[in-house]
Amino acid sequence: MLPQEESLAILAEFLRVHYCERVNGISIDTIVELGRVVLQANTFVYGNKFYRQIIGGAMGSAFTLTLPNIFMWKWERQTILPKLGSREIYGRYIDNVFFKSNESEDKVKELLEAANNFHPNIKLEYHIGKSIPFLDVVVKNNNGILASSVYHKPSTQPTVVSFLSDHPRYVFRNVIHTALTGAVRYSSSFEVFNNERRVIRLMFLYNRLVVGFRNNPNIEFELSRKRPSSSVLKDPLRKKGLASKTLSLPIDMETSSDPTLLLPDYLKLSDSKFTQMLLTSTSNIMNQDELIESERHITIYSSSYTTRQ
Repeated sequence: MLPQEESLAILAEFLRVHYCERVNGISIDTIVELGRVVLQANTFVYGNKFYRQIIGGAMGSAFTLTLPNIFMWKWERQTILPKLGSREIYGRYIDNVFFKSNESEDKVKELLEAANNFHPNIKLEYHIGKSIPFLDVVVKNNNGILASSVYHKPSTQPTVVSFLSDHPRYVFRNVIHTALTGAVRYSSSFEVFNNERRVIRLMFLYNRLVVGFRNNPNIEFELSRKRPSSSVLKDPLRKKGLASKTLSLPIDMETSSDPTLLLPDYLKLSDSKFTQMLLTSTSNIMNQDELIESERHITIYSSSYTTRQ
């Protein structure tokens, strides 16, 4: 947990560094005083005694959630950022940090140990390697080429919202849309996306989800950026180029050659038919005439990261 007064001092420094002398007409001194009220005016009764919180803040408070982010801003400015080269990649989400380095592993460990000793309230658990999970993404260094894919936690079960639940029907459509959107955004190549698509399809088959998915033009547009320029698709509109395709028009589920997820109504399937589909879903390989995959990748991350425990 963060020390209250030190956190408020860093908040004031953060506002001054970013030239925010007044925020919505409120001065920095007033903001700090209001922050002090939020942090220190937390009391409770236990055993007929009054207690006041003296470190950290109330969980669930919007201010308490923002303050650690600003505290880590101070930490990264004095520990990691000054020692990274200008061409290195660095990213942070609250207290989860990712960066790449061309230094030796010993040098990187030395940097991380120094960062780990910067403040008694910040303790790091770090991992170094050529394949690193960061939030929802797995980042790999494939012989100098950065690649990314969706991260599946080993402890996560392949389950989704049960169709027998009383959730509104749009929830099931959103589940499929969210899964595909994440696959598109996190996959650095079309081949990686296609593998993730099969994982998604198998998960829905496993759960016998009875919601069909119609090809989404927004997903199709974003996915087109990951396709190599040499791809040869059977869809005649694709051969004429993306510009000739009107994204707002509905896509025919029967004739479209786009390899997005199409799910039938499983309530109409017999058990034998369902079993057959389940067994064949993992061997559904794309026709090579539909895709000629090049070696291009979208570079977004690299291979070492630290996180605060």
